[in-house]
Amino acid sequence: MTTETRRIVVLGAGRVGGTIARDLAADAAFDVVAVDASDVSLSRLEGVPRLVRQRADFDQSGILDPLLESADLVVCAVPGPIGFQTLRRVLEAGRDVVDISFMEEDVFELDELARRNGCTAIVDCGIAPGCSNLILGCASADLDAVDRFWCAVGGLPVIRRWPWEYKAPFSPVDVIAEYTRPARLRRAGSDVALPALSDVELVDLPGVGTLEAFNTDGLRTLLRTTPVPDMVEKTLRYPGHAERIRVLRDAGFFETTPIELDGHSVRPVDVAARLLFDAWRYDGGEADLTVMRVVVDGSKRGRPVRQTFDLLDHYDAESSTSSMARTTGYTCAAAVRLLARGLWTEPGITPPELLGRSRTCFDFIMRELAVRNVVFRQSMEA
Repeated sequence: MTTETRRIVVLGAGRVGGTIARDLAADAAFDVVAVDASDVSLSRLEGVPRLVRQRADFDQSGILDPLLESADLVVCAVPGPIGFQTLRRVLEAGRDVVDISFMEEDVFELDELARRNGCTAIVDCGIAPGCSNLILGCASADLDAVDRFWCAVGGLPVIRRWPWEYKAPFSPVDVIAEYTRPARLRRAGSDVALPALSDVELVDLPGVGTLEAFNTDGLRTLLRTTPVPDMVEKTLRYPGHAERIRVLRDAGFFETTPIELDGHSVRPVDVAARLLFDAWRYDGGEADLTVMRVVVDGSKRGRPVRQTFDLLDHYDAESSTSSMARTTGYTCAAAVRLLARGLWTEPGITPPELLGRSRTCFDFIMRELAVRNVVFRQSMEA
């Protein structure tokens, strides 16, 4: 490894983590180590130049220490339930990091640790949260005032199949968390929490048609960093999906309290996740899409302004890369390059909306995405 080459350790080599690892390994500036407990996940990366595969169980004490010690920069692409503890271990090791984990904990609890160790941690850096935050951050810097932020986003199979008309492009455990975690949003200047899957509305989107949008907990850091009086993020699915999921949730299938079954103690959510994992698994070569709309209402020079950003991305058959892996993974990889080039050096926890307030950072990430054919169409009404 030359002195110019930087070692990137990617923790988690699933569909998204594997895409991040491949993309970074294609850059001559990086040597990449992809780490995962699954031989199947690691096998998909066999033969990738400048990429070393490492099998490791993240739960084993000390197993990550030598990997982190050798890293110049780390990517956390692990499931949400272990996201917080994994990020903490990276920061304790004193490494800069880009994280896409959908963790439940308040990531700002790690801000002091990051600052004390001189680490920069870009968090929630996927498609949404991620690009949605970038857009709002950029709009907040550009407009005199922002009054409303509305975002709807979803990853869907191109072909709808009964009963779910849905497939999970990432961990089903994280999908279930979206359906059970209270949705935090802001109305008329007050933060409120509503049940996930609530406030269903129909949305017509170009190239896709009519989808349903419902509340999920996607605002996350925005509620702390951005004083916009009305904010909501919704998840997009084919119409009817929310009602079917509410039946499972309200019937107790997602409960975490164990029940006794034939002398065994089981958690309903574990059974549900196991069954849904099979039902929601994409078949090899099965096409998916990612659709997203962000609307920002505000004012500039005393006049009302509406900025709308639309994204429609499709499965890449040439590289066999899912759309959700592309849109999430390439955003994360762009942030890695941002850090590696010294375009952002602030220590502490950095959510993407802070990057978006820097036009240099915003343009850099959007260019990196556009080069990979992940393109946002922007329109403005004044």
